[in-house]
Amino acid sequence: MAGQLAGTPIFILKEGSQRTAGRDAQRSNIMAAKAVAGAVRTTLGPKGMDKMLVDTLGDVVITNDGVTILKEMDIEHPAAKMMVEIAKTQDTEVGDGTTTAVVLAGELLKQSEALLEQNIHPTVIAAGYRAAAEKSMEILKNMGIAVSADNEDFLKKIAITAMTGKGSQTSRDELANLAVKAVKAVVDEDGKVDIDNITVEKKVGGGTADSQLVHGMVIDKERLHPNMPKKVTGAKIALLNSPIEIEKTEVDAKIEITSPDQLQAFLDQEEIMLKNMVEVVTKSGANVVFCQKGIDDLAQHFMAKAGIYTVRRVKKSDIEKLARATGGRIVTSIHELTDNDLGKAGLVEERKIGDEKMTFVEQCENPKSVSIILRGGTEHVVDELNRAMEDALRVVGVVVEDKILVPGGGAPEVELALRLRDYAATVGGREQLAIEAFADSMEIVPKTLAENAGLDQIDSLVALRSSHEKGSKTYGLQIDTGEPVDMLSLGVVEPLRVKTQAINSAAEAAVMILRIDDVIASRAAPGGGMGGPGGMGGPGGEMGGEDFD
Repeated sequence: MAGQLAGTPIFILKEGSQRTAGRDAQRSNIMAAKAVAGAVRTTLGPKGMDKMLVDTLGDVVITNDGVTILKEMDIEHPAAKMMVEIAKTQDTEVGDGTTTAVVLAGELLKQSEALLEQNIHPTVIAAGYRAAAEKSMEILKNMGIAVSADNEDFLKKIAITAMTGKGSQTSRDELANLAVKAVKAVVDEDGKVDIDNITVEKKVGGGTADSQLVHGMVIDKERLHPNMPKKVTGAKIALLNSPIEIEKTEVDAKIEITSPDQLQAFLDQEEIMLKNMVEVVTKSGANVVFCQKGIDDLAQHFMAKAGIYTVRRVKKSDIEKLARATGGRIVTSIHELTDNDLGKAGLVEERKIGDEKMTFVEQCENPKSVSIILRGGTEHVVDELNRAMEDALRVVGVVVEDKILVPGGGAPEVELALRLRDYAATVGGREQLAIEAFADSMEIVPKTLAENAGLDQIDSLVALRSSHEKGSKTYGLQIDTGEPVDMLSLGVVEPLRVKTQAINSAAEAAVMILRIDDVIASRAAPGGGMGGPGGMGGPGGEMGGEDFD
């Protein structure tokens, strides 16, 4: 029996499953990660190029933003997906530096290839990378420059640096100004900034310079009825989370009407109920109503008659921001509404922006919520402006919270490379090689900046290294000339958190990918779907073969 079994292969995995092990798995993963880094590398820096992405529906996105590019790309390879995660994390944590993080991770893996060729174990490389990442945090903290949250000049420079290269070149100063003012308006007592309190509305039409900041809220809705006032000064605002409609019964109830009089009485009763609801609003003293739910047509008529400016089906997030901006309370039952619940604003007005009407709530006493309206010639321009503005808002918010800056233009990376090489010499052993590889990887940032600006990579890097060796820590690459220049005097600065997060997440992802020595991919179900022969729902090809018209 045993003799007969000796030559029989034993299947552990399902037939058709793929398994890549050892060096092949590492090679394949590193290659995929490098390909992702290569895809976004050309977008880095002020002279970076843009990518045009077309999805399956034919929608076009033109962007320079690393995380947007990676989200839009339909990536299949598991290791490549991890690179996308780095960009997403960077975006969630600090809002900027997504391309830097991905390019660094790609370069760390590229450098590790040479070490793997020398038969250095991945665990040793991982330990070296971790030690180097820790040391980098220490070096960066020493490079950090403290800045006051009141220093608007510096905050503006940070916003401009974050926007550079993102299609907003023409009116960066105005947009940076808007970003700084908006962030300063929403700082809470603890010095924390919640960017969700800044609403960014995009409107096609006009030029970038027509963008504006509203100290209050802009709701992308018009008033309900043409007879309502277009403008209300000294507004008292009711924020409702309940419909001004007659509630439909939960149970199937039948009303038997046998004569026209009964029908009339029934309709009259409905009218009285709606009238009473509107009276509750007028008695509270409200002259503006924002309602999250629906409002009956008849109630609209009564509201217009009472001269109340009304907007219905306002988004939940907008109602919450209105509460912060006007100091009002959101009321869940209309019969509970009193004058204590009302918010206040100097002006509520319907204005036409582009070809759409919007409601402006302005002149609030202490608006803890503000709005920015972005304008641009085409939809793609406005979308890219929006991405640039989001980066700027996040980055300014981070600096207001942390109050620490580092110079940009590749200065921190060159300094790190220099210091890490000194550190590697003190470590010794094989880890020393990994730390040196980490130091070399850091230089990919200034190299890429130079390459994207059409400069010579090696000349630029050598010049930068020599100025850092002489002790000029803040010297980075002047993109137009290729010369090393003091980045602080140029105003090219970034929050420390952007750099620490980028380096940390790049090192973690590189270590994780390096430590994988086996990739087992399960076989897909026959028929290409997740279920039986016909795709997801078994027979019939569609979900359960039913007819979905």
